[in-house]
Amino acid sequence: MSHPDPGSSQPPRLSAADHASRALGVVTLDQTPFLFRMRRTRNWFFLGLLYAAYYLCRYNLSTVTPEIAQEFGLSNAHTGWLSTGRDFGYAIGTFLNGLFADALGGKQAMAIGAIGTVVLNLAFGAFAGWFSAWDVAFLITGFIVIRTIDGYAQSFGSPGMVKINTAWFRRRERGRFAGIFGGMIQLGVVGVNQLSVILLTGALTIGGVVLFNVGKQDWRIMFVVPPMILAVITLLMWLNVKNHPEQTGWRVQHEDEVGKADVSETKLPLGQVFRAIASNPLVWVNAGAYMCTGFVRRAYDFWWAKYMFDAWSVGKGSWEFVVLGFTLPIAGFLGSFSTGVISDNFCKSRRSPVATGLYFVETLVILAAVLVLGHSPWGSPMMAVIFLTLISLTVNSSHSIIGTAVAMDIGGRQMAGFALGVINSFQYVGAIAAGFLLGVLIDWFKWDALFLSMLPFSILGTVLMLATWIATRGKNVRGA
Repeated sequence: MSHPDPGSSQPPRLSAADHASRALGVVTLDQTPFLFRMRRTRNWFFLGLLYAAYYLCRYNLSTVTPEIAQEFGLSNAHTGWLSTGRDFGYAIGTFLNGLFADALGGKQAMAIGAIGTVVLNLAFGAFAGWFSAWDVAFLITGFIVIRTIDGYAQSFGSPGMVKINTAWFRRRERGRFAGIFGGMIQLGVVGVNQLSVILLTGALTIGGVVLFNVGKQDWRIMFVVPPMILAVITLLMWLNVKNHPEQTGWRVQHEDEVGKADVSETKLPLGQVFRAIASNPLVWVNAGAYMCTGFVRRAYDFWWAKYMFDAWSVGKGSWEFVVLGFTLPIAGFLGSFSTGVISDNFCKSRRSPVATGLYFVETLVILAAVLVLGHSPWGSPMMAVIFLTLISLTVNSSHSIIGTAVAMDIGGRQMAGFALGVINSFQYVGAIAAGFLLGVLIDWFKWDALFLSMLPFSILGTVLMLATWIATRGKNVRGA
């Protein structure tokens, strides 16, 4: 940025970003000023809080599937359709909304998705109350339609989140960021699990001591309280989050932008974004691996409450349910954060070596769960808690590193939304199969099918990431 010539009558006109940069400066490749870190922390805290609140309205269904199935006499196949409907809407939406996030801005995309999610969650609870005496087929159809549209609305969230944070975080920071952000997501999972226990049992109990009573609520309350929390947090996000650091007076120098013009406010034509991402083979390899993650992740996170209830007679009043409500998300956070740090610090921001190890360990854990829980005298509710927690550790780690870090690496700040949209849409192709199809398999083969069905997907994920690692070994390839 040039300074005015003292002898000139008209100093050069400066943009708002130039003025801000003059006031605070540029974040270089090797320096991250304290004031910038503070502003970035504020940005991603409220962004993470919003995405955690998205999860309150996403996993509320899985926490009450035993109650819904019991009230309406639903089979596992019927119950699975509720998950499949939402995931179908999400799969279509995340592909399209990745482009919209790149065009509109991440903050705007996340706000649109949040408002839609609030409305549709309230609609689900109201529909279940107003038409509860109607024919079951009508009810199931209504549930599926509402959840499918809700899935589309929620799909604005992840492309918007990745779009914003690609601008704020450099490549060498993104693995660690993905892990920290994974922790914010798991906060939402903890929240919805504990909300379901408190509201549906009527009390908060720790160590057998009742801390307070709220009165036992109907399961429909889980489609009222979470969206109200989301509405409040959406407002807080809107007041605190900025799409680009330039909007707060900072200019971040990214590794892939050195020597280039300022691209902070440059929006590429949608056709150019589509061609650039669709022609990148790494996008499709990572998408295939992410499909595998999607199946395993949905298989445990949608079915775990019903599995524990049906297979082990573990309800919301049991200590196993309360423990799982904490250990599943905590394990997910620990895995996400540690693998992000390993990827950034020990693998030079390479993602495929870490992902290969994750899928391989996950395969071993799932195989052990099949053998112990279904075909040995050691099977017990405690062992089920342990294996479900270990699966959460591994699958959320691969979810974080591929779904967040890889998408940011491949897309950069101009195309991260669509890169995430393509990769993430395949996650929900796998998740679709883990709904209705897995429900059918459980009806046919009982709960052995839950863990057996995960094995081929985990093995395929290992093969795809190992092939990527070998093909790009010794090369500096973004997204590998």
